[in-house]
Amino acid sequence: MFYRAVNRVRPSLIRVDADEVTYNLHIILRFELEQALVAGDLDVKDLPEAWNAKMAEFLGVTPPDDANGVMQDIHWSYGLIGYFPSYTIGNVASVQFFEAAQRAHPGLVEDIRLGRFSALLRWLRDHVHAHGRKFLPKDLLLRATGSPLTPEPYLRYLRQKFGEIYGLGGGGA
Repeated sequence: MFYRAVNRVRPSLIRVDADEVTYNLHIILRFELEQALVAGDLDVKDLPEAWNAKMAEFLGVTPPDDANGVMQDIHWSYGLIGYFPSYTIGNVASVQFFEAAQRAHPGLVEDIRLGRFSALLRWLRDHVHAHGRKFLPKDLLLRATGSPLTPEPYLRYLRQKFGEIYGLGGGGA
């Protein structure tokens, strides 16, 4: 019951409070709005309305005010745009890295459960950390995992984890 409670999935207004299932929807929302702003298809004055419409479409919630909506992130007010997708790319890549580490160390999950992280740390040092910035991220991912970035491991992870928590059919597929 505790595990289920701390892994509860529910739409939220605030990105940093989002659960791991809906978090990436917050990122997609921002990315689509940034694209529209940069392309000139959306005026800044229309951003709050567009934000609220996307929140309703993606998450089924509508912010009660701009502080809980379009103004919740400081990034845009600082002129920082274009990198929100890197959050989702990191989420997707993390599962690919973890699966590769598990292939190298089949007992990895049990080790972690027992508080033993040395095998994971060793794998990360050998396959990721040792290279520093020698490779582009896409090339490092390919070298370390054997495949280019793909959403399948991440989707598989979400289906398995939340399928088990919520008793959904096909939790392991």
